[in-house]
Amino acid sequence: MDTIFHEYDLIDLPGKLNIRNINNVHDVIYQKLKSGKSILISVPKNAEADLSFVQIIESARIQAKSSGIHILMSNPAEGSVLDVLERGGFKESFSAEDKKFWLHQEAIQ
Repeated sequence: MDTIFHEYDLIDLPGKLNIRNINNVHDVIYQKLKSGKSILISVPKNAEADLSFVQIIESARIQAKSSGIHILMSNPAEGSVLDVLERGGFKESFSAEDKKFWLHQEAIQ
């Protein structure tokens, strides 16, 4: 893992990121946000995600930004997380900031 991440509190999420356990995911993320520290979110490569996960993460990003907290994903979205972003129409309307967060893509100037 890149040395820049040492300043972030790590959140290792479970493999199931769906409506059935999203309350637990929400609680973990928001407890970290309350600490005021920057957050690094780690999603397992084979995670099963649905729209509720993307909604929680987008909400957390808004909360973090308004509180001056940095929030990052440890790896680019892949598998079912990427599928949800594509099927939900998120990916096609990504801003440069969204691309950097979800896909780890820098804006081309």
